[in-house]
Amino acid sequence: MAFLDTSVLVASLDPDDPQHGVCDQLLSAGGHEAYAHALAEALSVLTGGRLGRRVAPDLASRLLEESILPFVKLRTLSERDTVAALRDSAARGVRGGAVYDWLHLCAARKAKAEAFVTLNLRDFQALVRPGDPLVQAP
Repeated sequence: MAFLDTSVLVASLDPDDPQHGVCDQLLSAGGHEAYAHALAEALSVLTGGRLGRRVAPDLASRLLEESILPFVKLRTLSERDTVAALRDSAARGVRGGAVYDWLHLCAARKAKAEAFVTLNLRDFQALVRPGDPLVQAP
């Protein structure tokens, strides 16, 4: 089982993304998991226009519900898991927005994922510790 990053979910929805084909194929194969926060991040990317995307919020929500959720099991972190992850992040020097990537990786670790699939390899490779899933591109 692979754990999918938000970047993979968004690319699977965007036919103009250079990685669309491989991400859509990976997602549609099913059997993967993602951190529940990835849905909020995906909605933000799809509706915020930051990366040249600007989708109406109702369409973005429907895309997530119909094109992501049937293929991905969502994982959460408990309150205890989150506090431990944040404490650990401070000890590891994780700062700023990297904490969100850190939490994705912590959820993948908790799920005992074999691989963490992302289009942002360097961001996640900087956070990996022994025993973590293999960070790889789709």
